[in-house]
Amino acid sequence: MNEKKIRVTVWNENCHETTNADIRAIYPQGMHGTIAAFLEKAGDIAPRTATLDEPEHGLTEAVLNETDVLIWWGHCRHNDVQDDIVARVQKRVLEGMGLCVLHSGHLSKIFRALMGTSCTLIWRVADEKERLWVIEPSHPIVRGLGKYFELPKEEMYGERFDIPRPDCLVLASWFQGGELFRSGCCWRRGHGKIFYFRPGHESYPTYHDANVQTVITNAVRWLVPEIIQEHTCPHSRALEPLPS
Repeated sequence: MNEKKIRVTVWNENCHETTNADIRAIYPQGMHGTIAAFLEKAGDIAPRTATLDEPEHGLTEAVLNETDVLIWWGHCRHNDVQDDIVARVQKRVLEGMGLCVLHSGHLSKIFRALMGTSCTLIWRVADEKERLWVIEPSHPIVRGLGKYFELPKEEMYGERFDIPRPDCLVLASWFQGGELFRSGCCWRRGHGKIFYFRPGHESYPTYHDANVQTVITNAVRWLVPEIIQEHTCPHSRALEPLPS
């Protein structure tokens, strides 16, 4: 009997790829299309895509109810995401859906809502090398990696990254210019799990990198819901007799 595949929705603004020819040459199907393609090759994952300009941003109640893990990439149009859709996604994460936030999604409405902080950082685009160190080699997200891997060119993100202390720091980055950054962070919110993964600047072919693909694929498997349960606040009757 075949095991049920992990249902993944890859969400992307799909803005840079449609407005910049150089970026479109790197990601002709959009970053969401590239991510969905390598996830599908994993065999145990069934990806679908959604983009900002679709009705309800492609994140209808029906889509979210059929999503085990949501992957989120956003950058220049964070404010165009409707607040009611953000609330819908947040509710689903609290009920158990996994959420993987990529790169500049750190300033997305959904990530800031779940973190409760500004999620700001320092940044620089200077074609510099990034070395990502594996901090927790026993964590399933880094299964199959060595002690570190390198990206020849990436955007620098540096500390201080204004996030709550991660439940687990899986990966940390060093940049050629000297900065350090917490690049692979895990949290639990409600019944759901969240993973933030730093690499993925739109003008570099980061999502074609085999190590990056390994991290995201492993993250999807780790983020699979352990339970889907609505959060309610009901009145409760006593189990034992109480004094009158």
